Amino acid sequence: MITTSQSQSTSYTLPLNGALNPGSSPNLTTPGSFANAPDIGGPLMFSSPDTPGMPPPSNKTAWDFMPADLSTQHSELSTQNSATTQLESARLGIITPQMRRVAQREIYLTAEQIRNEIAAGRMIIPANTVHLNYKLDPTCIGRASKTKINANMGASPVSSSTDEEVEKLKWAERWGADTVMDLSTGGDLDATREAIIRESTVPIGTVPIYSMIIGRKLEDLNEKIVLQTIEHQAKQGVDYMTIHAGVRRGHLKYVKNRLIGIVSRGGSLLAKWMLMHNRENLMYDLWDDICDIMRQYDVSFSIGDGLRPGGLADATDRAQLAELETIGELTERAWAKGVQVMVEGPGHVPLDQIEYNMKLQRQLCHGAPFYVLGPLVTDIFPGYDHITSCIGATNAAYHGASMLCYVTPKEHLGLPKKDDVKQGCIAYKIAAHAADIALGIPGTRDRDDELTRARAALNWEKHFELSFDPDTARAYHDEDLDVDTDFCAMCGHDWCSVRISKEIQEFASGKDEEFAWDKPKRTAALTPEQQAILAKRGVLPPDEIHKLASKKTQSRDRKGATAPPEQRDHQPAGKRSCHSDHVDADKAREIQRQKTVTLNTAPAHNVPTHDTLI
Repeated sequence: MITTSQSQSTSYTLPLNGALNPGSSPNLTTPGSFANAPDIGGPLMFSSPDTPGMPPPSNKTAWDFMPADLSTQHSELSTQNSATTQLESARLGIITPQMRRVAQREIYLTAEQIRNEIAAGRMIIPANTVHLNYKLDPTCIGRASKTKINANMGASPVSSSTDEEVEKLKWAERWGADTVMDLSTGGDLDATREAIIRESTVPIGTVPIYSMIIGRKLEDLNEKIVLQTIEHQAKQGVDYMTIHAGVRRGHLKYVKNRLIGIVSRGGSLLAKWMLMHNRENLMYDLWDDICDIMRQYDVSFSIGDGLRPGGLADATDRAQLAELETIGELTERAWAKGVQVMVEGPGHVPLDQIEYNMKLQRQLCHGAPFYVLGPLVTDIFPGYDHITSCIGATNAAYHGASMLCYVTPKEHLGLPKKDDVKQGCIAYKIAAHAADIALGIPGTRDRDDELTRARAALNWEKHFELSFDPDTARAYHDEDLDVDTDFCAMCGHDWCSVRISKEIQEFASGKDEEFAWDKPKRTAALTPEQQAILAKRGVLPPDEIHKLASKKTQSRDRKGATAPPEQRDHQPAGKRSCHSDHVDADKAREIQRQKTVTLNTAPAHNVPTHDTLI
């Protein structure tokens, strides 16, 4: 029973399941997360409560699929066994430098816990031993850690180049991509891949079959080409590879009546190859040989979902689930070879089917990290699929996905450009962060709480500093009101609930001394980045943007540096011409009236026509 006061109780209970509180501050009103208690070292590590009818977790882990020369009992493992991969080291009880680095980044987990999660197969550290000699900063992917996001990029036969792809790599890193996949199908694939690997601080993934068929007919693809291509990319330093070995010849009959057939490039190529040769998938037949190459360089598998649905009508069908069963088998075989594994998941799934997809994979693949594209929860918004997929991605991460492959506004339409990469990354950082908070991962809400304190204090500079994209936040604010006041342009002074709450003596709201500020002040001049944001919006005319960009100010710029004396605003000290308690009320109301748009609401609501929308 939740008590609202000493004398009154409610008639309901909150569905708390024992998860940790994602916020570190004590004495807040939030009840914490509704997720399951974190089962550290178990299959329910940071998990959502199961809806009735969901598949239960597997009772097996990577420990149950050991190489023949090693015991399945951890205590019996001998240090005489050699360890090449992170998985093998973890099985031997070794904490690698990469595990220690991951523990520094996932501050609520110890290096020992990370080692144990890797040994169980529930976490991977994609870190090719070659890439470790360059700029790679190791990260982990697994449900025990924060949700990661991947950004896709790559040159196509009609667009982009190596230099552009390296630029997009750095751009994706800036906007929070935890890994990047090079999906180039045109240009100099080898040079592009080499440049990206040497420049990246994040793990790099590829789909080797793209390179296998460049310059040759599909029917000429053979075992030698497959193994040589995979080994070449491993030697270059690729950290994880998508191999579509789960598409079996026997699965193709399930695709015949699909609305959109096979949408995976790798899946469609291999399906055609199997039909042309009347043979089983050669990736499946070569699996053990591929594992041997991957192990040599500690390349992680991202086992491809070649039969993933490409539309809502094809989701969770027999073809998709039959492939997932095979992927479970391939996961077991890779673990037996000492190779790290994550599993790729569907891209178009109705909202009501997402949890089932996540939890069926958890069962069939024994908790191996799940890496999903979206999923998109509706198909009718081309140009906005970063939003339709972000909705599905949030649900997927809450219900068990470990990494989310971003979708950009260009999905289904063309190759993403620089701004598309930014929009995709931000959408997926939102999805990943929202899921981590919901799961109760410790500390994940701390920055949100800090921003709330800044917002409550109406401390605009701190508000923007704590935001994920300060340039956009500041530009949007200054578009309406280029003064940092004790209200916002959305409500105006008289209607500002945050200002009113701050003034109520009994409330703690807005009174945190750390976020206190003195008085309204003009904002700093817009930076070139902020000018570009407003120009793209097309709301302000160029002359208005120029005024915001050229004004002089006493305020600090967004990096905290005080403007030099010759650039300071030498207006006399006194009241500013803005709507706040610190200025003349009549003047403030006049400015507010000039900033607003008059609405004729009388016909609908019988109210005066001078009512305005701020």
